[in-house]
Amino acid sequence: MTAPAELVPVEQQGGAVAVSEAASFIQMIERAARDPSVDIDKMERLMQMHERMVSKKAESDFNDAMTECQKEIRTISADATNPQTRSKYASFAKLDGILRPIYTRHGISISYGTEDTPKADTVRVIAYVARAGYTRKYQVDMPAAGKGAKGGDVMTKTHATGAAMAYGSRYL
Repeated sequence: MTAPAELVPVEQQGGAVAVSEAASFIQMIERAARDPSVDIDKMERLMQMHERMVSKKAESDFNDAMTECQKEIRTISADATNPQTRSKYASFAKLDGILRPIYTRHGISISYGTEDTPKADTVRVIAYVARAGYTRKYQVDMPAAGKGAKGGDVMTKTHATGAAMAYGSRYL
């Protein structure tokens, strides 16, 4: 039986092989599986415990990486203007151009999507922020009615949906 990549020794020094904790745990499970006297329910509970430990470690590593990212992130200046509100804002392109090199350097990825929302004329924008087996989900519900600040129609439903997705992604 060939060992999966995560079971390959992680470090070799002076002829001694240091095996990762995950590999040691899996080897223990393999030995127990060969022993007919081993209780399968107990093995299942051990695997669940192992999965919880791996999950907690992944979450801890994610939090550490996020802390390092936040140490590097500075205020991002506005590069676009909203003529309807006469306000300035940082565009998604500018945010992405500055932030992506920081978070990817720390092994973090971000992907965006949408989900159904119970609210009419609303788009739920989702951001999945992930690192090495741990994913945190963020969401924001954005109005997509196509109405302006004074309640009048200012865009089509299609444009309003796209604008809501762009705003949501930028906010997340």
